[in-house]
Amino acid sequence: MYAVIRAGGKQYRVAPGDVIKVEKLPEGSGDDVKFAEVLALSGADGELGKPAKAFVTGQVVEQGRGDKVLVFHYKRKKQYKKLNGHRQPFTAVKITGINVDGTNHTA
Repeated sequence: MYAVIRAGGKQYRVAPGDVIKVEKLPEGSGDDVKFAEVLALSGADGELGKPAKAFVTGQVVEQGRGDKVLVFHYKRKKQYKKLNGHRQPFTAVKITGINVDGTNHTA
């Protein structure tokens, strides 16, 4: 069973036991997280649907910063160059379960 959730403006396909990197969350390491915005669910028989009452639970594994992305602006023949670096903060979350209408599905 897997679910499609929305977190931080992005969509993630998650199953129990997966570790995903989402936009930085205020929770600390070891805290529990609940994702209430479930967009779709897939059952054991492969059918896809959107349930009325579903949420995904997870546990924060770590907080960190991603790899450096270089942003380089350049205009030819104008002697213009600008270089910036950026490291996006993230939170790694281990999915512990998917709850559908009161039934909890774990790994």
